Amino acid sequence: MVNQVFKPRYDVVIIGAGVGGLTAAAILSKAGLSVFVLEKEPRVGGYLAGFRRRHFLFDTAIHWLNQYGKDGMLDKLFSVLGSDHPLAIPQTRIRRYKGEKFDFLLTNNPDELRDQLIGRFPHEKKGIARMFKQARKIGRSFKNYNRIFRSAETMSFFERLRNKFRMLEFAIPFIPYISYFGEKGLKKGLSGFFKDPALQRLFTGENELLGCLIPIGWSYYGDYQSPPLGGSQVIPQWLQHVVSYYKNQVALQCCVKKILIKEGCCVGLTFDHRGHQHQVESKYIIAACDIETLYEQMLPPEAVPEKLKKKLKQADLYSSSITISLALDCPTEQLGFNEELIHLVDETQCYDAQISGDPLTTEISIIAPSLRDKSLAPEGEGTLTLYMPAFMNYQDEWKTEMDAAGNRLRGEAYHQLKQQVADVIIRRVEDKIAPGLRSHILFYEVATPVTHWRYTGNKNGTMMGARPGRKNMQNKISHYQTPVKNLILGGHWAELGGGVPIAAKAGANASLLILKKENRAAFECLAGYMDGKIPLESVLRNAAFKSYDNSWVRPLTPAEKLKDAKKPAGA
Repeated sequence: MVNQVFKPRYDVVIIGAGVGGLTAAAILSKAGLSVFVLEKEPRVGGYLAGFRRRHFLFDTAIHWLNQYGKDGMLDKLFSVLGSDHPLAIPQTRIRRYKGEKFDFLLTNNPDELRDQLIGRFPHEKKGIARMFKQARKIGRSFKNYNRIFRSAETMSFFERLRNKFRMLEFAIPFIPYISYFGEKGLKKGLSGFFKDPALQRLFTGENELLGCLIPIGWSYYGDYQSPPLGGSQVIPQWLQHVVSYYKNQVALQCCVKKILIKEGCCVGLTFDHRGHQHQVESKYIIAACDIETLYEQMLPPEAVPEKLKKKLKQADLYSSSITISLALDCPTEQLGFNEELIHLVDETQCYDAQISGDPLTTEISIIAPSLRDKSLAPEGEGTLTLYMPAFMNYQDEWKTEMDAAGNRLRGEAYHQLKQQVADVIIRRVEDKIAPGLRSHILFYEVATPVTHWRYTGNKNGTMMGARPGRKNMQNKISHYQTPVKNLILGGHWAELGGGVPIAAKAGANASLLILKKENRAAFECLAGYMDGKIPLESVLRNAAFKSYDNSWVRPLTPAEKLKDAKKPAGA
């Protein structure tokens, strides 16, 4: 790979090999375009890349998946590319609400939780029942999301008009609750259902009313899935395989330096690959990378209006995180864990303390990946992931300093702070959930907002980009078409919200914008399919798309290889 050869010209160059970039690359490859994907890291996947330590495999981002069940948006998109796509695993136990004075479980039968709450708070029976009824309506809207995920930017005028009615139909269950956020908004919104402070404290750690309702709604319609066998890494690995099948290229350790512009139109880019400078031409570029890095560093200053750049600087972003990946000397179920995501809170703390990023008070999420997927850890051992929302500005930017090149210098003070924060989080989980946890830890790795920023380039290490909300909508933060012709956004910055479904949606819509100009037959077929007008079989038979042999085979995890190596000869 040291002497990797790059073609001088491609139809499309894609910056970033996360789910968004790879989805776009796979769709365009299937439609017959020449595609070149550039990724600055040594592995594909972005937040889904994961990592290996010894014989353990760790996911780095996913707590759960949604829209990946049968006929969900992800299943619908990936089925166009191949029937060999990794399959998500439906969850039964969804979410455990654990505080100082409560411990409740949400399953794929939310009525069980509803009835438990009514039994505990019989005086709030009507309000509890009404809350779950409204949550179910929200879940029904999400169930139909697979018909409305095409971007308006890909539509004709009349299609946009029709789409507005469909979007309104989707949004109607949400509208009454959108304005309830922050401490006052959340309390006011919950009070619309029930007044008992003890019941309201069940939702400690949430910062908006919809965050209380949506998990219940998704659970009613079975829209919680665990990552496929082999970990979330297999999703980008499969997409990379599809791209390579069509003789297109995914190049790693490539850092884009400059996008080339001629007469207001992008015509190619320059990049560094292992110390060597390269230049390629392309008709289109899809940027599935951090938007400020794109606009501030890869483009000339005059290419993007200052007004737009200012709005992006002021955008309301999702937080970053502290993520602690633990390897254990025992199965996680031995310590009392199950498949559900545990939300551990101290409801005696004030609202600001719950969301501050202080490890002593902020909500902690806990999952046991190796319980969901035994292939992630050696037999008789396990993995545990502890996650806490965190921010780049914590303790003087995590006690780092910027050098002249914009790199964060991580010295001894940074590593000490990282260790101190991890110790607090692990101790809290041991005290409240898993007595004796620390005695079972073989080793662990800690990722901070600085870590997430280093590996993804996302501003402040944000996990999912720009949040849905009035401010970001009014400022039109999300967009596909950039001020530079033929330069298109195709990662989660193209949409408000985040996660695997939104990233894949962005990649698919970015590819549609190109197909609309370059392969009209493929565009009309895929757009019709995304709108629910054309069945999958018609897409797979359409001559506008190349065939695929469904040849991907999931690679063995390190633990599976170890197990095979221990088998007696001939077994």
